Amino acid sequence: MTPWTLARGIFPRSAASAVVAAFAFFALTAAAQPQRGGTLNWLVNPVPSSIVPLTTTAGGNAEIGPKIVEGLLTYDYDLKPKPLLATAWSQSKDGLQYTFTLRKGVKWHDGRDFTSADVAFSILTLKQVHPRGRGTFANVVEVKTPDSYTAVIVLSKPAPFLLTALAATESPIVPKHLYEGTDIAASKYNSAPVGTGPFVFKEWVQGSHIILERNPNYWDKPKPYLDRVVVRFVLDAAARAAALESGAADLASSGIPLSDVERFKKLPGIDVDARISPYLGSHQQIYFNLDTPALQKLEVRRAIAQAIDVNAFAKTVWYGYGTPSASPIGKGISRYHDASIQPYPFNPKAAEAALDAAGFKRGAGGASGTRLKLRVLFNPFQERRAADFVRQSLGRIGIDAAIESYDFATYVNKAYTERAFDITLESLTNLFDPTVGVQRVFWSKNFKVGLPFSNAAHYVNPEVDRLLEAAAVEVDEGKRRQLFIDFQQIVHRDIPSIELGANPVITVAAKKVRDYAPTGEHIRGSFADLYFQQPQP
Repeated sequence: MTPWTLARGIFPRSAASAVVAAFAFFALTAAAQPQRGGTLNWLVNPVPSSIVPLTTTAGGNAEIGPKIVEGLLTYDYDLKPKPLLATAWSQSKDGLQYTFTLRKGVKWHDGRDFTSADVAFSILTLKQVHPRGRGTFANVVEVKTPDSYTAVIVLSKPAPFLLTALAATESPIVPKHLYEGTDIAASKYNSAPVGTGPFVFKEWVQGSHIILERNPNYWDKPKPYLDRVVVRFVLDAAARAAALESGAADLASSGIPLSDVERFKKLPGIDVDARISPYLGSHQQIYFNLDTPALQKLEVRRAIAQAIDVNAFAKTVWYGYGTPSASPIGKGISRYHDASIQPYPFNPKAAEAALDAAGFKRGAGGASGTRLKLRVLFNPFQERRAADFVRQSLGRIGIDAAIESYDFATYVNKAYTERAFDITLESLTNLFDPTVGVQRVFWSKNFKVGLPFSNAAHYVNPEVDRLLEAAAVEVDEGKRRQLFIDFQQIVHRDIPSIELGANPVITVAAKKVRDYAPTGEHIRGSFADLYFQQPQP
């Protein structure tokens, strides 16, 4: 019996219509309500070196960690701050103090109370060990804790970007009682974390999976809705696509070959999400190792830039889904992006002439027709096809570019500790502000052997340092923009890098997976809101 038949037999027609409307309303409301239960099978690539994004900014850490640990704030898609571990915040008139009121009743997963002492410890630790924290929190002189639920960050100079830097993916709050007095980089809690977040770490079987289970004591009840998250590491893109298409996996970010995107858009049980997280600010680039003698010559770097057709790269490697940009500050940060900067014109003949003039004539590299040999690395967040494109481009002008392919952890060691490369294809995101996402790459004071995702080129320019340091404390928005414009112009002339722009980020989800990315951090959010929508009868 339908709701209409039932209502018509009991009520007058007008009343019956109202009852039917009520039935429909309650049915829609029930359908819209998050459903409890279920296990999310989530594909993440590459395999991270740890889980908490405390000593590294690697993608796997920054994606998995925020499900377990939390930040003071979260952000909407306009990057406006929203409460998380902090419920309220204010800034002093001189911009030198940020006061946070902390959430009461929050427990660490081991049962200890979360307090302001954890916040103070975490901020000061991030300043020391986080690859971007040295810049983000450079002006922090202390964190006062007048009581258990108030934290006051005190600055020596203004930090206009700081209030946007407090998400879990960027600045996780970790338990002081487990980290204090230990070797932070070697802490077991980086890979077996204890947090305050919606999911509790259960196990990590190397080479297979990570299991997270629902936190029954989460402060934001009734969240989370899932019972469990199983993180699986499938390194082959075709295998990830097969798992998503068959239903063996429910969710993956950048999980499928770009050549499959159009086909996946037509699959009835799949959603394809091309949104780019404004908090992440996707960006990819090619860095020169300026400690390599041949690459210390500007004319050689310019010749290489002229040999790589960036627009063709975007069409072939990215299948046209990316957003090319020749500036280190990409188009996603429109308020600071210098649109006048364009790629060096693709001109192999001019490149060859420049190499001849620089003393690298064909045959000088030993083999017939080879000018010089270069080692090429690539971060696994870039596809091998990108490295192949660069190799082929350089081969045409007589440069033997030998690609060395490594897993993620080995790549990081090779690039940032051993510095065993001449050119590396990187994926260092712009993030939400140039001081946080871009300064780390070009600031000479952020060159440190062993520090991942820092100044890989070993680029040193005192004027660039001055501009970046001035922009980091400038509260006048117009003046700050001009500082960043001047910075971009100098870097473009110096060519420590070839900027590619915003790479495509394609998230694939089963249609039943709902609310996996309600915040500006997108896939790097907490999954507290994620639920499976059950089919309606």
